[in-house]
Amino acid sequence: MDWKSFLLVFGSIFLAELGDKTQLVVLSFSATQKSKLSVFIGAVVALILTSLIAVVIGAVISHHITETKYVHRAAGVLFIVVGVLMVTGKFV
Repeated sequence: MDWKSFLLVFGSIFLAELGDKTQLVVLSFSATQKSKLSVFIGAVVALILTSLIAVVIGAVISHHITETKYVHRAAGVLFIVVGVLMVTGKFV
């Protein structure tokens, strides 16, 4: 295992998720649901699945596009587009 990559990804995702909508939804569910363990397991499985999807898509993209600068640029543009759509209320 590449521990440097692991720590980089863990730290980045951990900091990005703090106060994120996902965390607030889990907080809300845990405040209203009787089974805290069910909320935790549901959240963990959902996050694992979304991460798996992202890794698979990333692997497919990197197999076809070897220049990482194009992937970085596309991700940046997509991030900006989603941000603008969220600010304008067209993307929830």
